[in-house]
Amino acid sequence: MSELRYDGRVAVVTGAGAGLGRAYALLFGSRGAKVVVNDLGGGRHGDGKSSKAADDVVAEIKRMGGQAVADYNSVVEGDKIIKTALDAFGRVDIVVNNAGILRDKSFPRIAIGDWDIIQDVHLKGGFKTAQAAFPLFKQQKYGRLIFTASNSGLYGNFGQANYAAAKTGTLGLSSTIAIEGKKYNITSNVIVPTAASRLTEDILPPDVFNELKPELIAPVVAYLCHESCTESGSIIESAAGWAGKCHVIRANGKNLRKKVSDGVSIEDVRDNWEKVTDMNGARHFASIEEVTAELMASIGSDGGNSDGVQEGQSFNDKDAILYALGVGASVTNPGDLRFLYENHEDFSVLPTYLATLSVGALMSSSTMDNVVPGKTVSLENVLHGEQYLEVMDDFSAPKTFTNSMNTVEVLDKGSGAVIVTDVVSQDASGKPLWRNQIATFAVGAGQFGGPRSGNKLIPCVPKPNRSCDKSLSYKTSQDQAALFRLSGDVNPLHIDPNFAAVAGYKKPILHGLCSLGISVRLVLQAYAGNDPKLFKALKCRFVKPVLPGQTIKVDMWRAGNRIHFETSTVENNSVTISGSYVDLKSVVEVDSLALNNTSAMALQSDAIFEFIISKVNEDPAKAKAVNGIFLYIITKDGKQAKQWTMDLKAGKVYEGAPTGVKPNTTLTISDEDFVQLATGKLNPQSAFMKGKLKVTGNVMMAQKLGPLLKAADAKL
Repeated sequence: MSELRYDGRVAVVTGAGAGLGRAYALLFGSRGAKVVVNDLGGGRHGDGKSSKAADDVVAEIKRMGGQAVADYNSVVEGDKIIKTALDAFGRVDIVVNNAGILRDKSFPRIAIGDWDIIQDVHLKGGFKTAQAAFPLFKQQKYGRLIFTASNSGLYGNFGQANYAAAKTGTLGLSSTIAIEGKKYNITSNVIVPTAASRLTEDILPPDVFNELKPELIAPVVAYLCHESCTESGSIIESAAGWAGKCHVIRANGKNLRKKVSDGVSIEDVRDNWEKVTDMNGARHFASIEEVTAELMASIGSDGGNSDGVQEGQSFNDKDAILYALGVGASVTNPGDLRFLYENHEDFSVLPTYLATLSVGALMSSSTMDNVVPGKTVSLENVLHGEQYLEVMDDFSAPKTFTNSMNTVEVLDKGSGAVIVTDVVSQDASGKPLWRNQIATFAVGAGQFGGPRSGNKLIPCVPKPNRSCDKSLSYKTSQDQAALFRLSGDVNPLHIDPNFAAVAGYKKPILHGLCSLGISVRLVLQAYAGNDPKLFKALKCRFVKPVLPGQTIKVDMWRAGNRIHFETSTVENNSVTISGSYVDLKSVVEVDSLALNNTSAMALQSDAIFEFIISKVNEDPAKAKAVNGIFLYIITKDGKQAKQWTMDLKAGKVYEGAPTGVKPNTTLTISDEDFVQLATGKLNPQSAFMKGKLKVTGNVMMAQKLGPLLKAADAKL
């Protein structure tokens, strides 16, 4: 690893006689920079003066073979410090504004002199020194500036109103210099250090003081000043070997006016205060232009509250992760970690989340109100019929966007109405980010005299007439719908048993969008190397609901960059999503062995073992009467995929090899053949004779499993 050097560079460090400044100066000097060591040599209150502090540091640098000169000027006369650098070395490349003093007093007791001297040293001093260096930086098209702030400036601190005000001032000063210096290769950053120094030597406890070594912060400042570092306009906090970036965030807020023509009353503010101060989805703005654009975008003809427009919509890392969990992403699958960990180097958002956002926005709006002439569209009678999603730009988190919703056609299907709605999500400039088309079926809202067919609905595409190329499965949990609804689709049909009963279901059903999210996640796993950036578009038709706890199977057919897929439930072999496809920008084939070894993937046989577990739990005594331990080795495409242990001596069944016991009998069978065996379509003796079922150990004991498999057959 190459060493970062500063050969030929001239660094000016103010307040460099001790503490942080000394650490900066010594580090620059040791890496080849010529250093101007500025220090008045006074105490932490700004009293006294001595050349010894600066001279001692200069001597240290020279002893290590470096070059340095001392400067004893006040930072308020920053131009004199820069002149010292020019006289000694002929140029200036780096300025670290580090000098500081304290005059702590509670706010009512701060004298004007205590206020002025703090502003002079910390804020005015940094301004004067940087201003003197800026023309030189501009001329040579290179410069690195560091200002020093404090946690007191970021968060406030009792007894330091003067100090905190000055430190906060450096943030705005540095940010503006960063903007003005950008085209001249001038960077400006703020360091927020917590370190042992003259200012804190009798304030911090000794054990804490000893751990806060300035030498642990100096490398952070030095890197910000290196020619290879382009960071600018940033606030970097550092202490005890740790460093992190800070920035200001702003809530999405709330438009307090219903219409542009309306005013704002105090009561309007009171009634909306919770939304004004809600920091969920808060975001950072990189520039004043971004803030202005966002403000202008929020001023619509109806104050941002019209039926067809939803402004200030957003999602963040946490929202994206919650969605990924809702569609079955798991840390047990290494490829899914990118969807579950915000600090992952390839942290990504599953593209189907964009469909959920749009459906949630539609359901929470009044866009579908009064769209069917003479009919009322009731929530419990609305079914999600078809979905189209097309991505047009980056969809990483966090993201703020505006939804424009438009009902493009309403079709009369007799028993109900099909409502086709386009939802286009745009950024603050109006650029489309992604587009959804949602077809909803309103049961009982037909026979209104409308057209039966239209031309606005993007069509589904039949699957190829051949065997599928790949097939993957996932067993949903009983809590799948309860978890998924937290991502925005809060229709009570998926959580409330009473509501589900009114709609004609025995229990709450799984969201169609959840089934879709699981399906597309498996498609990306099989044909995109789990990379959502390869996703372009999808289309699907929801046929039948899935019940939480059922196993979803996704059959896939590749046709160039289009992946056709059909989703069904293993337990009743019922198609739930059809006519569907995912369009990819390019295809990354994943071999079947790698897919079958993915621990997050379910097998068809899982449902049978889950049922056997429930039966054993219902009557452990009956299971123990078998008095045997059985190991099932389930294969897929000729390779071992899973193991299941039936420890009927202990009355328990679990996935994996036997724990602490030895099996009496080991049975090896493929996933498909086990399902055939359990459903009575494959005779055990025939399977054994044909080599489809391999049994080792106590063969006769295997016959005792017959009743359990017959019970599973009856259930399935």
